[in-house]
Amino acid sequence: MNKNIAIIVASGIGKRMNMDIPKQFIHIKEKPIICYTIEKFENCNFIDEIIIVTNEEYIDFFKNDIIKSYDYKKISKVVVGGKERMNSVYNGLDAIEEENSIVLIHDGVRPFIEEKHIVEIIEKTKIYKACVLGVKAKDTIKICDDFKILETPKREKIWLAQTPQAFDYKIIKNAYDKAIKEDFLATDDASVLEYVGGNVYMIEGSYSNIKITTQEDLRFF
Repeated sequence: MNKNIAIIVASGIGKRMNMDIPKQFIHIKEKPIICYTIEKFENCNFIDEIIIVTNEEYIDFFKNDIIKSYDYKKISKVVVGGKERMNSVYNGLDAIEEENSIVLIHDGVRPFIEEKHIVEIIEKTKIYKACVLGVKAKDTIKICDDFKILETPKREKIWLAQTPQAFDYKIIKNAYDKAIKEDFLATDDASVLEYVGGNVYMIEGSYSNIKITTQEDLRFF
């Protein structure tokens, strides 16, 4: 593998946050949330390049007020996001020039990722080609339909998927090509590879690696 490339997806509008700006640009102390996320990859020696995917109306803001203001060196491109998360990730994948790479796809509002997990998922992806960071479920899970419980899966088999999710670039790009063409919609990248019959392996992460989605999450931060 020639490069380890991080795609940071920061194109959400944060409906559940009920604020005037996308949640990735909310300031916590002296800087936006997205900066805390970027810096985890910027400061990791195992990451060679960062591609940002964001809303079209925030492209110039990102280049001038984020990259220049905080002097990030590894961000090579800022790419326009799509209608759904899948479309945004696909645009990021399409911007990669070095095919012989490992690509790590990460949520822009997941700023608590630890460097040791970034390094571990890279090393495991060299072996397994597709890996997901996640944690074991603490609670009993219920499968419901219209509030009626249909099934209680065995808790020891349940994992909560996080990001980054890391892949051999060619494998995930080919999977996305097929999924986009066939209008398959997924909420994470592993599901895209699963859709085309690929194998994905779980790497145990940390319960602190939360995605900031609600006001409660902001207070946790």
